[in-house]
Amino acid sequence: MRLDHLSYAAGPAGLDAEVVRLQDLLGAKFRDGGVHPRFGTRNNILPLSGDRYLEVVEVLDHPVAEKAVFGQAVRARSEVGGGWLAWVISVDDMAPVEARLNHEALPGSRTFPDGRLLEWRQLGVTGLMTDPQLPFFIKWTSEASLLPSALDGTIDVTELEIGGSRTRVEDWLGEPIGNDFDGVHLRFASPAGHPGLDAVTFNCPGRGLVRI
Repeated sequence: MRLDHLSYAAGPAGLDAEVVRLQDLLGAKFRDGGVHPRFGTRNNILPLSGDRYLEVVEVLDHPVAEKAVFGQAVRARSEVGGGWLAWVISVDDMAPVEARLNHEALPGSRTFPDGRLLEWRQLGVTGLMTDPQLPFFIKWTSEASLLPSALDGTIDVTELEIGGSRTRVEDWLGEPIGNDFDGVHLRFASPAGHPGLDAVTFNCPGRGLVRI
């Protein structure tokens, strides 16, 4: 298991305005990621170091967004002002996760602006909606050249601040985690309100540590 990407839901001003704000904070430019046709969402992405990336996502005015769990999750987060939606774990084999959680992974895809198609399988977004401290799982199925990890990024993720319980997350992952997970420090604290991913700290070239 490894930390694959971080998902941030756009607020009331929309995706474009949110991307401009985050670009100013991080000092790096996002790319148009395209549309998730199965989820009724679209995103912009920022490649990070360590084969990771940051996505800013917004829900589209499309009927599929009302039915897809990911679309529902994005809409729910955006309607309360936007912000951190999820941390996402990639796995080489989804079968053990499916067996442990007793659910089958669902297909996901993203159509690039140039028409190329990126595909994966994912599991756990329903758990995220119930308990937002939990990551969801992804297994990439497209060839390596299409993956976000094929893009070079220079910004490091140094820390995740999670409102919730380390024990609860360990139960969800099916294995113990220390203070660091895949080279990223995890800080757990009792949530002031609802549990969830509260903040992320990045190390940005020329700017140092930036906490969002």
